[in-house]
Amino acid sequence: MAPSLVGGALAAWIVTVERMRGMDGGPGTNLGAFGWYLGIWATMMAAMMLPAAMPAVLLFARAGKQQRNRLVGAWTFFAGYLLVWVVFGLAAYGTFRALHEWAPGFVAWNSGGRFVAAGALIGAGVYQLGRLKTLCLRHCRSPLHFLLHRWRPGLTGAVRMGAEHGMYCLGCCFGLMLALFALGVMSLFWMAVVAAAIFAEKVLPYGDRVAPVLAGALLTLGVWVAVDPSSVPGLTIPGQMPMNMPM
Repeated sequence: MAPSLVGGALAAWIVTVERMRGMDGGPGTNLGAFGWYLGIWATMMAAMMLPAAMPAVLLFARAGKQQRNRLVGAWTFFAGYLLVWVVFGLAAYGTFRALHEWAPGFVAWNSGGRFVAAGALIGAGVYQLGRLKTLCLRHCRSPLHFLLHRWRPGLTGAVRMGAEHGMYCLGCCFGLMLALFALGVMSLFWMAVVAAAIFAEKVLPYGDRVAPVLAGALLTLGVWVAVDPSSVPGLTIPGQMPMNMPM
């Protein structure tokens, strides 16, 4: 079962890298046409989240001893989990379109966009220190109690349990995903950095101690972007690189 999950994560990364190469426009990157965005967002989330969610998926499969096909059950659980992130991505897309429609000057990099990005990074750092983050991270690092006491049978139950676990994951990773949008959601570099941070928090020993460290890094990065964004390693300044974005 684990090999199929690892293979799925690897395939998602390969597809994401292939489709997103050359599309990093920095903070405020155009998200492209709705259909294209929806497809690449779902693939991105599978690539970023499956490695960190794998322990919970495997625990779900082991807990479901009555299932005839644990592999199908595990992937169904992950499908429910991924659905939460797809809905989040749709909300982000709607917010992006609304801001560019109603307040284009506010989000334009040469106007207020630089400070919007900096403020989002600082907000992400503050979120990392909040109680909701702590509670959700605790759940994500120790999902066994949830799986045993909130069990729902069948494939429909697997989807519902996956979605519920996904909501905790959203609460845990909201600040980091906000930072990804602030730095450039189509950046493979920042996508990899955020994915590594999520994996470290959720899976590695003492990962709960990583959250405040990341908070400090995000707060520092927010000030850095506000003061001198051109010196931030890996940050693409909007308008300086051509993009091949489906419209």
